Amino acid sequence: EKFKTLKNEGNDFIKKGKYEEAINKYSECMKLNTQECTVYTNRALCYLKLCKYEEAKQDCDHVLQIEDSNIKAFYRRALANKGLQVRKKNMAGI
Repeated sequence: EKFKTLKNEGNDFIKKGKYEEAINKYSECMKLNTQECTVYTNRALCYLKLCKYEEAKQDCDHVLQIEDSNIKAFYRRALANKGLQVRKKNMAGI
């Protein structure tokens, strides 16, 4: 029950563009249930919005270990990898 409330609060924060707050809610969810893939893919989305690509990739990797056909996890991990590559290129160009 508490898990569902926290998850819904996290979803509401995403809708408002409050990604840091959403991350906190999803992290609380994970303490209650580490097997629920949705909170990981949602948190990965927040990390992507904040350009925290490594964290996003880790969340997606975790989901894919539990559920190897999770489309959202594949897609968001690809976005995270792309972000990491762009960042590397930009750093190399400095």
